[in-house]
Formats: sequence, C-alpha cells, structure tokens
Amino acid sequence: MMDNNTNIEIIEDKTLELEFIVHGESHGVCNALRHILMQDSDVEYAVYNIDHPLTGEPNMTIKTKRGKRPRKVLKKAASQLKDDAADFKKLIEEAL
Repeated sequence: MMDNNTNIEIIEDKTLELEFIVHGESHGVCNALRHILMQDSDVEYAVYNIDHPLTGEPNMTIKTKRGKRPRKVLKKAASQLKDDAADFKKLIEEAL
C-alpha cells in the first residue's frame, strides 16, 4: 500500500478530467485503483502510464461522465481500495 513517501501531484484538474502523478508508487497500487475506478459507472475511463520502468512514476488520468467530478470518484475508489486491502490483510492473518 502507499507509504509515508507517497504523495499526489495534480497536473491538470478539469471539470470532467483529473490528471495526477502518484509519487512513490508503481504498478501495484495504480493498477488496483484503476480497476476499482473502471467498475464505477460514473467513470468514462481511468488509465495510468509509467514512462520508464526503473525511474518513472505513475501518471494517472480519470475522465468522468457528465455531471460527475473526478476528485469525488477518486476519493470513493481510494476508500474502496483501503477497505479491500484491510479485508485481504484480515484473510491472510486468519490463514496464518
């Protein structure tokens, strides 16, 4: 999950589109977040790119449907990811 060195840098914040860099993360968190976002009916698309496999950082873009704000769907998806991670952690602890 995200550690203390993770932060978000907003690149572009439009009415229906949000672009940001997730400093300190790689594919793991971003792919899980993208998956959750794409399950949201308010999201047109959610994509991320890492320019260089060793030194690049994830650049993510979220595009929402008319009347929906990208920041709101991102917060909702982040909350879902946190809950899913906690559930998974509990399953692992019970299994071990």
